[in-house]
Amino acid sequence: MLGPSAHVDTFTRDNLPPQDQWPDFLLDGFDYPERLNAGVELTDAMVGKGFGDHTALIGNGRRRTYKELADWTNRLAHVLVDDLGVKPGNRVLIRSANNPAMVACWLAATKVGAVVVNTMPMLRKGELLKIVDKAEITHALCDTRLMDELVTCAKESSHLRSVVGFDGTSNHDAELDRLALQKPVRFEAVQTGRDDVALLGFTSGTTGQPKATMHFHRDLLIIADGYAREVLDVQPDDVFIGSPPLAFTFGLGGLAIFPLRFGAAATLLEQASPPNMVEIIQEFKATVCFTAPTAYRFMLKAMDEGADLSSLRAAVSAGETLPAPVYEEWIEKTGKPMLDGIGATEMLHIFISNRFDDHRPACTGKPVTGYEVKILAEDGSEAPRGDVGRLAVRGPTGCRYLADARQREYVQDGWNVTGDSFVMDVDGYLHFAARSDDMILSAGYNIAGPEVEAALLSHPAVLECGVIGVSDEARGQIVEAHVVLAEAQEASAAMVKLLQDHVKATIAPYKYPRSVKFVTELPKTQTGKIQRFRLRDD
Repeated sequence: MLGPSAHVDTFTRDNLPPQDQWPDFLLDGFDYPERLNAGVELTDAMVGKGFGDHTALIGNGRRRTYKELADWTNRLAHVLVDDLGVKPGNRVLIRSANNPAMVACWLAATKVGAVVVNTMPMLRKGELLKIVDKAEITHALCDTRLMDELVTCAKESSHLRSVVGFDGTSNHDAELDRLALQKPVRFEAVQTGRDDVALLGFTSGTTGQPKATMHFHRDLLIIADGYAREVLDVQPDDVFIGSPPLAFTFGLGGLAIFPLRFGAAATLLEQASPPNMVEIIQEFKATVCFTAPTAYRFMLKAMDEGADLSSLRAAVSAGETLPAPVYEEWIEKTGKPMLDGIGATEMLHIFISNRFDDHRPACTGKPVTGYEVKILAEDGSEAPRGDVGRLAVRGPTGCRYLADARQREYVQDGWNVTGDSFVMDVDGYLHFAARSDDMILSAGYNIAGPEVEAALLSHPAVLECGVIGVSDEARGQIVEAHVVLAEAQEASAAMVKLLQDHVKATIAPYKYPRSVKFVTELPKTQTGKIQRFRLRDD
């Protein structure tokens, strides 16, 4: 049963899925008052707990304390209400790269009871228009460096009536900033309900009609009070860094919610390339890193060249399969484990993870406290231990699509069925096989592409690779590897045979890539995920 709401604009609550299509929510241990505003909890409440002088955000050449962040977001909140007319429940889109101003805008919009839609700077007018129309977005805050596409979008949308620019640099010289400077630093935040929608997360894998996942104020705190507390053991002296965009829930959790919930600091990079992250880790002695395996491979090489990354106590890998060779080399060079995990936009953040004291290669670990998982066979029954099947999960967070018939596909019998294929071993550890649509069926054998990728990556000639299944008249499908060679390695027929023989010697021979294509780079999302569907299109 939903609790009280402060939303005057009831669009999101009106468009929640019918409750008989919701997953089962397991909320034991996650007790919050009926009235809860996540924006307040991550700013003013932290000042009240004595963290006012602690560094909250690092970026664009300066540090900002929790007191400064609270004051900044309160000024912005006044502008949203007094000057822009934002009402509780209105949808507010934010368009920016990762920087402190984006975090401040998100927190301010949350404080006024708006439903925030964070978007990536790379989106173009047509993509923005789909999001604006799907969520019936009324207001937008945009880094002035990225205004053109959004302004054009606003001209074609019947919903978006206000686009205001902010300065994503440290100059604070844009319309929103100038208005905010005239406002008081105290703001009476809207008393939103814990079950009010606070965030719409559009799924990164969206093709065609976009899917928007709906997350409550309580959900934003649950992922911190669950995963971040239990697995990462976040402390006030931690310094976070990472590459995922704040527009994705993985990035928003890892680079904003987690540090701010515990009085730690977040370092935000607009260009979070591996070289930039290596530099910032050394400069600010970062302790917790969120990024994809590709970036960790670069960091390993940087360590060989003298980079000091010893401050990192937690290296979290998600968004793409963590190859065993990367995990093993990281432990060898740092003495610390790399924490593989899996999450989903529908679930908000990571729900299965390794632990500092319980980890192993080629293993995603066990469920985060509060979550339950099972592996489904083709007929929907629970698969025997050791068999590959579809991953089903339930816990304190779960899928609620905004007005979308695909809710019935994702939620089945109270379980979130994520679209991932996993194996659960006899000890209850979970091992990723592939995205369910990335399983390769060749001559009657089920072959998981990530397993072949891990075998290839264990050869020193391979820098990166992506494995897919391609049609074959005789076998149905064959394994095809798209390989980026390491520096000074040459593509040749001899190299093809060398890599094929290596795979045959590393894993079952029938899994070897019968086709090998050498490429200069692999298509990736901004979070570092290999876009295998684009390999299939080539």
